[in-house]
Amino acid sequence: MWVHDIDPIALDLGFLQIHWYGLMYLVGFAAAWWLGVQRARRAGSGWTEQQVSDLIFWGAMGVVLGGRAGYVLFYQFDYFLANPLWLFHVWEGGMSFHGGLIGVLVALWLFGRRQGKTFFEMGDFTAPLIPIGLGAGRVGNFIGGELWGRTTDLPWGVIFPRTGDGVPRHPSQLYEFALEGVLMFALLWWFSARPRPRMAVSGLFLLLYGSFRSLIELVRQPDEQLGFLAFDWLTMGQLLSVPMVVAGALLMLLAYRRKVSA
Repeated sequence: MWVHDIDPIALDLGFLQIHWYGLMYLVGFAAAWWLGVQRARRAGSGWTEQQVSDLIFWGAMGVVLGGRAGYVLFYQFDYFLANPLWLFHVWEGGMSFHGGLIGVLVALWLFGRRQGKTFFEMGDFTAPLIPIGLGAGRVGNFIGGELWGRTTDLPWGVIFPRTGDGVPRHPSQLYEFALEGVLMFALLWWFSARPRPRMAVSGLFLLLYGSFRSLIELVRQPDEQLGFLAFDWLTMGQLLSVPMVVAGALLMLLAYRRKVSA
């Protein structure tokens, strides 16, 4: 068993501390920009490099604002009601993927209107650019020793000092890195490399993420303030992810029935 002792601070300048988690966000946005530029350079892509740069800016705003609002509303709503200004205490941490996804969807819709592109045209282009950022974020979670898994006696169990119990736990952050980051990127990039019906890539993204997140939640420790929502196994992460699976499957079904080429 390994005791987690990684310093979450990458650089300490005294007056300023740069955390690994923040750097992982930069990695994610930079990777999304680079991948988007590569895709825009393909013949007939319908995208320019400047549009990709603007898209990443709008998406970054959606991730940060939506992720923070989602965390407050989904995971800390009672605390927010008692302390409304806590919504703006972003330096204290707390981000939600599902909130970030909603923020990105709003950003895509607004940016698409400015560019004369449909919502699903935006979604199909953007979906393959996201997984590397998700994977980088999970690495940041692991370095920070947060969002750990449930107890385990497997040989790769990790003792996270912040739990205060000294018990080995699943490094669920790394499981999520492997599934939501590496595997989902490989599948989406391969799938989107060929022309697909409109909505199919967006649908596959929702289907994959919802499935992977629901699976990992079986070994991830539920949020302390929420615990299990039902049946001693249903977590908030699963409650928010299952609708993604349904929506993703429906989008792919509709896409291949309509067969509107991307």
